Amino acid sequence: MSWETIRKSATRGQVAPNMGDYTAECATFSWDVARRALDGLPDGRGLNIAHEAVDRHAAGARHDHVALRCLDRDGGRHDLTYGELADRSSRFASALDRLGVSAGARVYVLLPRVPDLYVAVIGTLKHKSVLCPLFPAFGPEPIRERLQLGRGSVLVTTEPLYRRKVAKIRDLLPELRHVLISSGRDAVPQASTTPDTLDFAALLEEANPVYEIPPTDPGDMALLHFTSGTTGTPKGAVHVHEAVVSHHATGRIALDLHPEDIFWCTADPGWVTGTSYGIVSPLVHGTTSIVDEGDFDAERWYATLEAEAVTVWYTAPTALRMLMRAGPEAAKDHDLSRLRFVAIVGETLNPEVELWGQEVLGLPVHDNWWQTETGGIMIANYASSDIRPGSMGRPLPGIEATILVRDEYGEVVKSDDGTAVEAQTGEEGELALRPGWPSMFRGYLDDDERYQACFVGGWYLSGDLARRDADGYFWFVGRGDDVIKSAGHLIGPFEVESTLMEHPAVAEAGVIGKPDPVAGEVVKAFVLLNPHVVAGDELRRELIGFCRARLGAAVAPREIEFADWLPHTQSGKILRRLLKARELGLAEGDTSTLEVGP
Repeated sequence: MSWETIRKSATRGQVAPNMGDYTAECATFSWDVARRALDGLPDGRGLNIAHEAVDRHAAGARHDHVALRCLDRDGGRHDLTYGELADRSSRFASALDRLGVSAGARVYVLLPRVPDLYVAVIGTLKHKSVLCPLFPAFGPEPIRERLQLGRGSVLVTTEPLYRRKVAKIRDLLPELRHVLISSGRDAVPQASTTPDTLDFAALLEEANPVYEIPPTDPGDMALLHFTSGTTGTPKGAVHVHEAVVSHHATGRIALDLHPEDIFWCTADPGWVTGTSYGIVSPLVHGTTSIVDEGDFDAERWYATLEAEAVTVWYTAPTALRMLMRAGPEAAKDHDLSRLRFVAIVGETLNPEVELWGQEVLGLPVHDNWWQTETGGIMIANYASSDIRPGSMGRPLPGIEATILVRDEYGEVVKSDDGTAVEAQTGEEGELALRPGWPSMFRGYLDDDERYQACFVGGWYLSGDLARRDADGYFWFVGRGDDVIKSAGHLIGPFEVESTLMEHPAVAEAGVIGKPDPVAGEVVKAFVLLNPHVVAGDELRRELIGFCRARLGAAVAPREIEFADWLPHTQSGKILRRLLKARELGLAEGDTSTLEVGP
């Protein structure tokens, strides 16, 4: 299988792609037209995410269509239709009213992927409270920090999560007025047995199922997403109800969603991907979403793809690499023929994963790029377009992206008239976007100075380094603060990591710059080997030579250390900061939000 084969591959031909021709779509696309594709609240009362995602479907022909297919850890299966989701989320909105919760109050959700999570999310948005999702694997400290920063008023969680992670810090959260305990799908409504909490099921049982969404301005605050906090205090990115316009448009164009699709987004709703594309976007399109409470397991995932006849799958490169380690034989006994489109996000896609997708899944893997701050997909590889392996694709119609020149200090270079200087074709620089798309964040909570610093010369600065080729495809180089400066060379660690992973012995690699008195920094790689591969000096020399042959001596790693595991953020990104801290013998700080085991 060659890269050219992947480049010319398309999705399986069950349905025609939503976007037939990229150039034509860019020429005709406008955000005004995209807004008109949604209904808006009845009687011109504005635009509300929950109405577009659930209520308009429940009021029409998709009332009995399955919105969520929920898979229990033990193999149980439960469907929730659009009508049922509308009813239960309206009850939750009514319950918030009964509790005296005001519009704009922050409602935090700390739940595993169970039906009550989705009921709380949609009900919060109906109520015009502000949704703040939390990742269940967080420890008490990151939970406390986010609840305090966002001035959380309501928390929906389970009794075990509350007991282990919240009860001991409750006294530090004076603004947390209500804790609602979810006991699962078959819970009998009753008074909560956990002190100072209320029973979620009982509240819904007593609440009015009829709820009229209040008038909602598109600019009303809807979502508060906290960054991972791997580099200091988490930043609360503010998003508004108008973001649903982007969620709808990007689901149509970048993920090629159709109403009859069976869609599976593996991202946890505690992160922005799991909210934007695990909840909102597929619901807006009226699809059926798979909700799997279970943890990653290669056999379980292949079985789910087959049994649920998944047609569109949105996952992460880390997950695909884990499937790669399980070997191609793990997929052989499963019929994956219904799967027609695969996309990934969370970290840049290594080309060899694309090759694996073609060989094992029979489909190319479509990379895309976006951030918490952008609120939605900004750059993507599309169902109807050629894939250039290793590229994150081309900007969405309606998105203007460029590469800006940076000086030796990492600052964007400006011309005499104050405009930012754009890089030439093929030149590396900072990836920047022209502001104005509907899901763009509207601020960092209580930190306008930090927000304003994200914009220079009419561009939003992503903080990512990239380059653009002559055909408009963008190629990720690395985070601005990850770039290695060695003997006058600027080296992107991702390029070195990708090359190492092309070697059959390597499962994953993390690359940092190690201080050097002569070169400033030299490239050091931490390498996780595939099962049954024996580490040793001979393999180390082989890997260094392998990289030198492909990258040149100036870019290839000078040192390689074999590792039993590599640290990741919970969103799956290699935590190079922690690798570098350990190399320098620095204090690691609080790693309670990180994966720190194999």
